[in-house]
Amino acid sequence: MQSKVKTPAEYLDELSDDRRKAVSEIRKAIKKNLPKVFSEVMSYGMLGYVVPHSLYPDGYHCDPKLHLPFMCLASQKNSVNFYHMGLYGDKKLMDWFTSEYAKQTTTKLDMGKGCVRFKTLDQIPHTLIGEQKINLQQWIDLYEKGFKKKK
Repeated sequence: MQSKVKTPAEYLDELSDDRRKAVSEIRKAIKKNLPKVFSEVMSYGMLGYVVPHSLYPDGYHCDPKLHLPFMCLASQKNSVNFYHMGLYGDKKLMDWFTSEYAKQTTTKLDMGKGCVRFKTLDQIPHTLIGEQKINLQQWIDLYEKGFKKKK
């Protein structure tokens, strides 16, 4: 379910009340804790938190016209999804996240490589999502080491 809207505000406006509340609370936790060097944009039809071209001119290797993605947040058909590229690329960060998740909520972790699916909207661990264990330079280094195609 990719949205065609152009702004985060428009994205929130098109959600149902329960989804808008859940996405807004996660968004608030992200924006409160994410370093200001990251930008909030619409990315792949969802809320995206990216490294702007002004800080990383090469952009995303899949499409250099796009900013380098870091996190995304989306309302999908059966869940609210949180995507974190750092979790996908860093085993130590993934291990920390999965351990903390079990301490902060009673729901079973429903996760792909870097995508956490929340089906029980009142059990979302907002504090955990807001915690930032990776800074801008660490993310760029991890991205260049593990994801970016070598020239």
